Amino acid sequence: MTTPDPDERARELAAAARSTGDATGWFERLYAAAEAGDVVVPWDRGVPHRLLVQWAEQRGITGDGRRALVVGCGLGDDAEYVAGLGFSTVGFDISASAIRAARRRYPGSRVTYAVADLLDPPAEWQHAFDLVVESLTLQSLPDPPRRDAIGQLGRLVTPGGTLIVSALARDEDDDPGEGPPWALTRTEIDAIGASGLEPVRIEDIREPESRRWRAEYRRPGLPAEGSSAVELGNAEGEI
Repeated sequence: MTTPDPDERARELAAAARSTGDATGWFERLYAAAEAGDVVVPWDRGVPHRLLVQWAEQRGITGDGRRALVVGCGLGDDAEYVAGLGFSTVGFDISASAIRAARRRYPGSRVTYAVADLLDPPAEWQHAFDLVVESLTLQSLPDPPRRDAIGQLGRLVTPGGTLIVSALARDEDDDPGEGPPWALTRTEIDAIGASGLEPVRIEDIREPESRRWRAEYRRPGLPAEGSSAVELGNAEGEI
């Protein structure tokens, strides 16, 4: 029996969902099929994303009990890493199957796992998190609704807080192709700041087999009483 190619299967599920006007429904279909043992989640590596780990290590990030949110947490690897840095961490995904799998993968976890939609997040999350981590979610969304998702990201960051985004990169005139994933342009990365965030460092990372953005943003202002901003120091790099 031939094993289905994980990337091709994800594209088939995404196309089927989009054909019915549901741009995000394929996430649940994919994770449910993975739960049944029928497919493999193509981005599941069983470890946190290396660009997140590299960023945190270079910047000496520690949570000290501050609040963090991991967007589209999937099976939980990034969320567990962030919690391990000392953050009080919430990981959410639109797929209930993904959240169930994350809880099983990490029994007794300190992470609060929740089912939620980036396009319509809970009102209490508005400007609530000292650190927001987005890795691979934006590139998994077609446009629309990607521009709406980009607009929501910054609203999750508290004054003095930080947003870190990792995504595949492409030039403005490149064909995005038949995703997922759909690589992001610099214009889309810059649009992340439209909700009042300021760019700290935007990196165009070119490797032999991939090109990726790693974008760090900060919301100006002082954190709320009883909290404190993620202290990152001064960063040098492409803006």
